[in-house]
Amino acid sequence: MLPTREEASEVMQEVIVILWQKFSSVEDFRPWAFGVARIAALRHLERRKRDRHVFDDDLVNRLADLALAQEPLHLSEREALDGCLHKLPAAQRELVLTAYTKGTRMDDLATQRGQTPMALYKLLHRIRQALLDCVQRTLAQEEHA
Repeated sequence: MLPTREEASEVMQEVIVILWQKFSSVEDFRPWAFGVARIAALRHLERRKRDRHVFDDDLVNRLADLALAQEPLHLSEREALDGCLHKLPAAQRELVLTAYTKGTRMDDLATQRGQTPMALYKLLHRIRQALLDCVQRTLAQEEHA
């Protein structure tokens, strides 16, 4: 709903505070949380409306509706990915988790592992491809079950 990761992170911090404060008083948390996030994003966009790169309210609402509609699929994908990560050999799983931890520099990681950055990128590509294949197989099996 927001044009940059920085803005999304800023708004998400506001949303987290609201969710934390009101958590115990809400029965159906997920839809309510999405609504809070939508309102916070719209408020943020309203504050910077003079910027020509701001989406109009209609587009933001359509994007939010689309994200909400796709949420069950994303949940299934995340669950499948988690299962597939656990199927990887421990060394590969640890490499993936380390490589995609915020702040990790690939050149530093390659040096620590005694590899060139290119060799590390190729290895990660093969692991990501195996994870993608596993996730797709898992989702296909769930669809046919």
